[in-house]
Amino acid sequence: MNAVYTHGHHESVLRSHRWRTAANSAAYLLPHLKPHMKVLDVGSGPGTIAADLAGLVGHLTASEVTEEALELSRAEITARGLDNVDFAVADAHALDFPDDTFCVVHAHQVLQHVGDPVRALREMGRVTKPTGYVAARDSDYAAFAWYPLLPELDEWMALYQKLARANGGEPDAGRRLLSWARAAGFTDVTATSSTWCFATPEDRAWWGGMWADRILGSAMAEQALSTGAATEADLRWISQGWLKWAEAEDGWISITHGEIICRA
Repeated sequence: MNAVYTHGHHESVLRSHRWRTAANSAAYLLPHLKPHMKVLDVGSGPGTIAADLAGLVGHLTASEVTEEALELSRAEITARGLDNVDFAVADAHALDFPDDTFCVVHAHQVLQHVGDPVRALREMGRVTKPTGYVAARDSDYAAFAWYPLLPELDEWMALYQKLARANGGEPDAGRRLLSWARAAGFTDVTATSSTWCFATPEDRAWWGGMWADRILGSAMAEQALSTGAATEADLRWISQGWLKWAEAEDGWISITHGEIICRA
């Protein structure tokens, strides 16, 4: 049932995940939040979005699939001095909470990595109170667009798609969220999309430098090498392509995400 998490928790991965905030990654959800609400954040990762959400609601539960991953959330939330957060190790396919527990259940970049996203959404709905909200946002890799058109980045995309699917995930999850929500039994669903765009010299250096490191040192790199999907030379070539993109004065990239708000 569980898929393997393609990215892992290498420093280069956490560098990008810790950049995420409620403002840049959950803006579609923010108008629905109220100070009295009890929220579950499924797959809270390094905890930056969870901590932001906790500052807007009455109580938040941060959950991750392993204790090791949950410690990343715990460290961020403890550092911010938040006292309205608790923590739980939980599998999105079988959440260990009673029915109708939370006002909002939120998942950012989670459903693309689970073995059965429909079952996960059904579970998220089960633990949401009547008239509450289930919210999810996921990337859609095939919808990413960039310039200049570099063969190294084409190879990066093809390799990521291959590895993510081999792990049981769906890298083009964004376009499927509405379909998954309907298959999970939700009838009142608002589906939207939004993007991250990196085009300034500073943004390109950060995003391109992050992926230049990530393709060499993360769990994705280890998987590519161990399965024979790529050689060390291939990965170095892709890494140099990301640096080439970052240095291009006309370099631009748009990272597309699908979003859903489901009424429980």
